[in-house]
Amino acid sequence: MPEYVDGYVIPVPKKNLRAYRRMALLGAKVWKKHGALAYRECVAEDLQTQFGSTFPRQLKLKRGETVVFSYIVFKSRAHRDRVNKLAMSDPRMAAFANVPMPFDHKRMLYAGFKEIVRG
Repeated sequence: MPEYVDGYVIPVPKKNLRAYRRMALLGAKVWKKHGALAYRECVAEDLQTQFGSTFPRQLKLKRGETVVFSYIVFKSRAHRDRVNKLAMSDPRMAAFANVPMPFDHKRMLYAGFKEIVRG
């Protein structure tokens, strides 16, 4: 059965990677507790691609920033909607309400994706 994925591409100042990782570790616990099948956070290692439009270009990456690529896997879009609602209402998420984000959320890319191929 095809799964559903929420995908994120996030510009993060390198100096904030530790804070971002702490936030992401909590996010992983919360989303997995509420039913996400997988939760991944990946930091860029090779941004010098030779084709297509690069992440740095699309994100207008600034000096000292890197890219984090993240995704959360769900059973379906309906399952995603249920899990996200539960995760966002989890009391542990309130910790982020009054804390500055370690990245510029206005430049974050996000979308939901229906799986069409699984290798």
